[in-house]
Amino acid sequence: AENLSALMVTYPSTHGVYESAIKDITKIIHDNGGQVYMDGANMNAQVGLTNPGNIGADVCHLNLHKTFAIPHGGGGPGVGPICVAKQLAPFLPSNPVIKTGGDNAITAISAAPFGSALVCLISYGYIKMLGAEGLKASTEIAILNANYIKHRLQGAFETLYSGERGRAAHEMIIDCRPFKAHGIEVTDIAKRLMDYGFHSPTVSFPVAGTMMIEPTESESKAEMDRFCDAMISIRKEIDALTKEDENNPLKNAPHTLDMLTNDEWLLPYSREKAAYPLEYVKENKFWPSVRRVNDAYGDRNLICTCAPIEEYMEA
Repeated sequence: AENLSALMVTYPSTHGVYESAIKDITKIIHDNGGQVYMDGANMNAQVGLTNPGNIGADVCHLNLHKTFAIPHGGGGPGVGPICVAKQLAPFLPSNPVIKTGGDNAITAISAAPFGSALVCLISYGYIKMLGAEGLKASTEIAILNANYIKHRLQGAFETLYSGERGRAAHEMIIDCRPFKAHGIEVTDIAKRLMDYGFHSPTVSFPVAGTMMIEPTESESKAEMDRFCDAMISIRKEIDALTKEDENNPLKNAPHTLDMLTNDEWLLPYSREKAAYPLEYVKENKFWPSVRRVNDAYGDRNLICTCAPIEEYMEA
C-alpha cells in the first residue's frame, strides 16, 4: 500500500473480454489507498449497460472517436473528456485566463481552457439524437455483431480470448500465428483482404501475430457476412499451401490494377483468382493501387519530402 498510487485498467479489456472480477479489483485498490483510472477506449461495450462509476473507477477519459461519433485521424482534432469522481474534482486543471478547475486545481494542461471543446458538440448531438434507449441499443448491437463474427469464424480461426461463458465483448482477437506452418504471416492475410474489398482490421495488437476485429454497431449483417466469407475463403487458401509455396495469392497480395491489366502475367494462378476470389467481389470491386511497402523500414527511416532548407533560406 505504501507504494500504491493508482491502477489503470481498460474495461472490457483490449482482449475483448469482460473481466468478471473488475469490482473486486477496484475494491482492493481502494482498500489500500489507491485510485482507479479507467481507459474509456471500450465504452462502446458499456454505454447503457454499465458505467465507470458502477465498476469503481475514479477517473475515466472518453475516447469520442471510438464511441461518440467523432472521426478518427484525418477528421479533425481528437478530444477526450475526462470524468472524475467527487473526491478528485477539486484537483481538475485550471487556466490562467479562464477558471476551469477546482479549489485545488493543478496548472493548465492545454493551451485552450476546454481543449477542442467544439468537437464535444458533435458527440452531444449524437447522444441527444439516440437517447438512452438508442445508446443502449448501439452497445447491444456492437456486442451482438462481434459475437456473430466470432461464431461464423469458428473452425476457421481460433479466438484467442473468450469470457467465462465463451463470448466476446464488442471485439475479439483471432490467432493467426498457427499459419506460420504454411509460411503465412498475419500481414499476408491483411493484404489479401484488400483483394476481397476489405481494409484489414487491427493487426498484431494487442498481441503480435493476431488480428483484432471490432465490427461496432454500424455494420449490416450483409457486410459482416461478406467479411466472414472472405476470411473463410482466405483460410481455405492457406490450407492449400505448404511452406515451400512462396509464390501464392497471399504472399503476392494485394493484386493491383496495374498488375492485373498488364500484358505479362507470370504468376502460377489465374488473374481471376487474384482479382475475384469470390463471386460477390465482381459486384463492387476495389482496385488496390499499391502493393506492399516495408512498414518497419519506413517507421525507422524517416524521409523528408519537403523542399531543401536552402530554398527556404533564399526566400
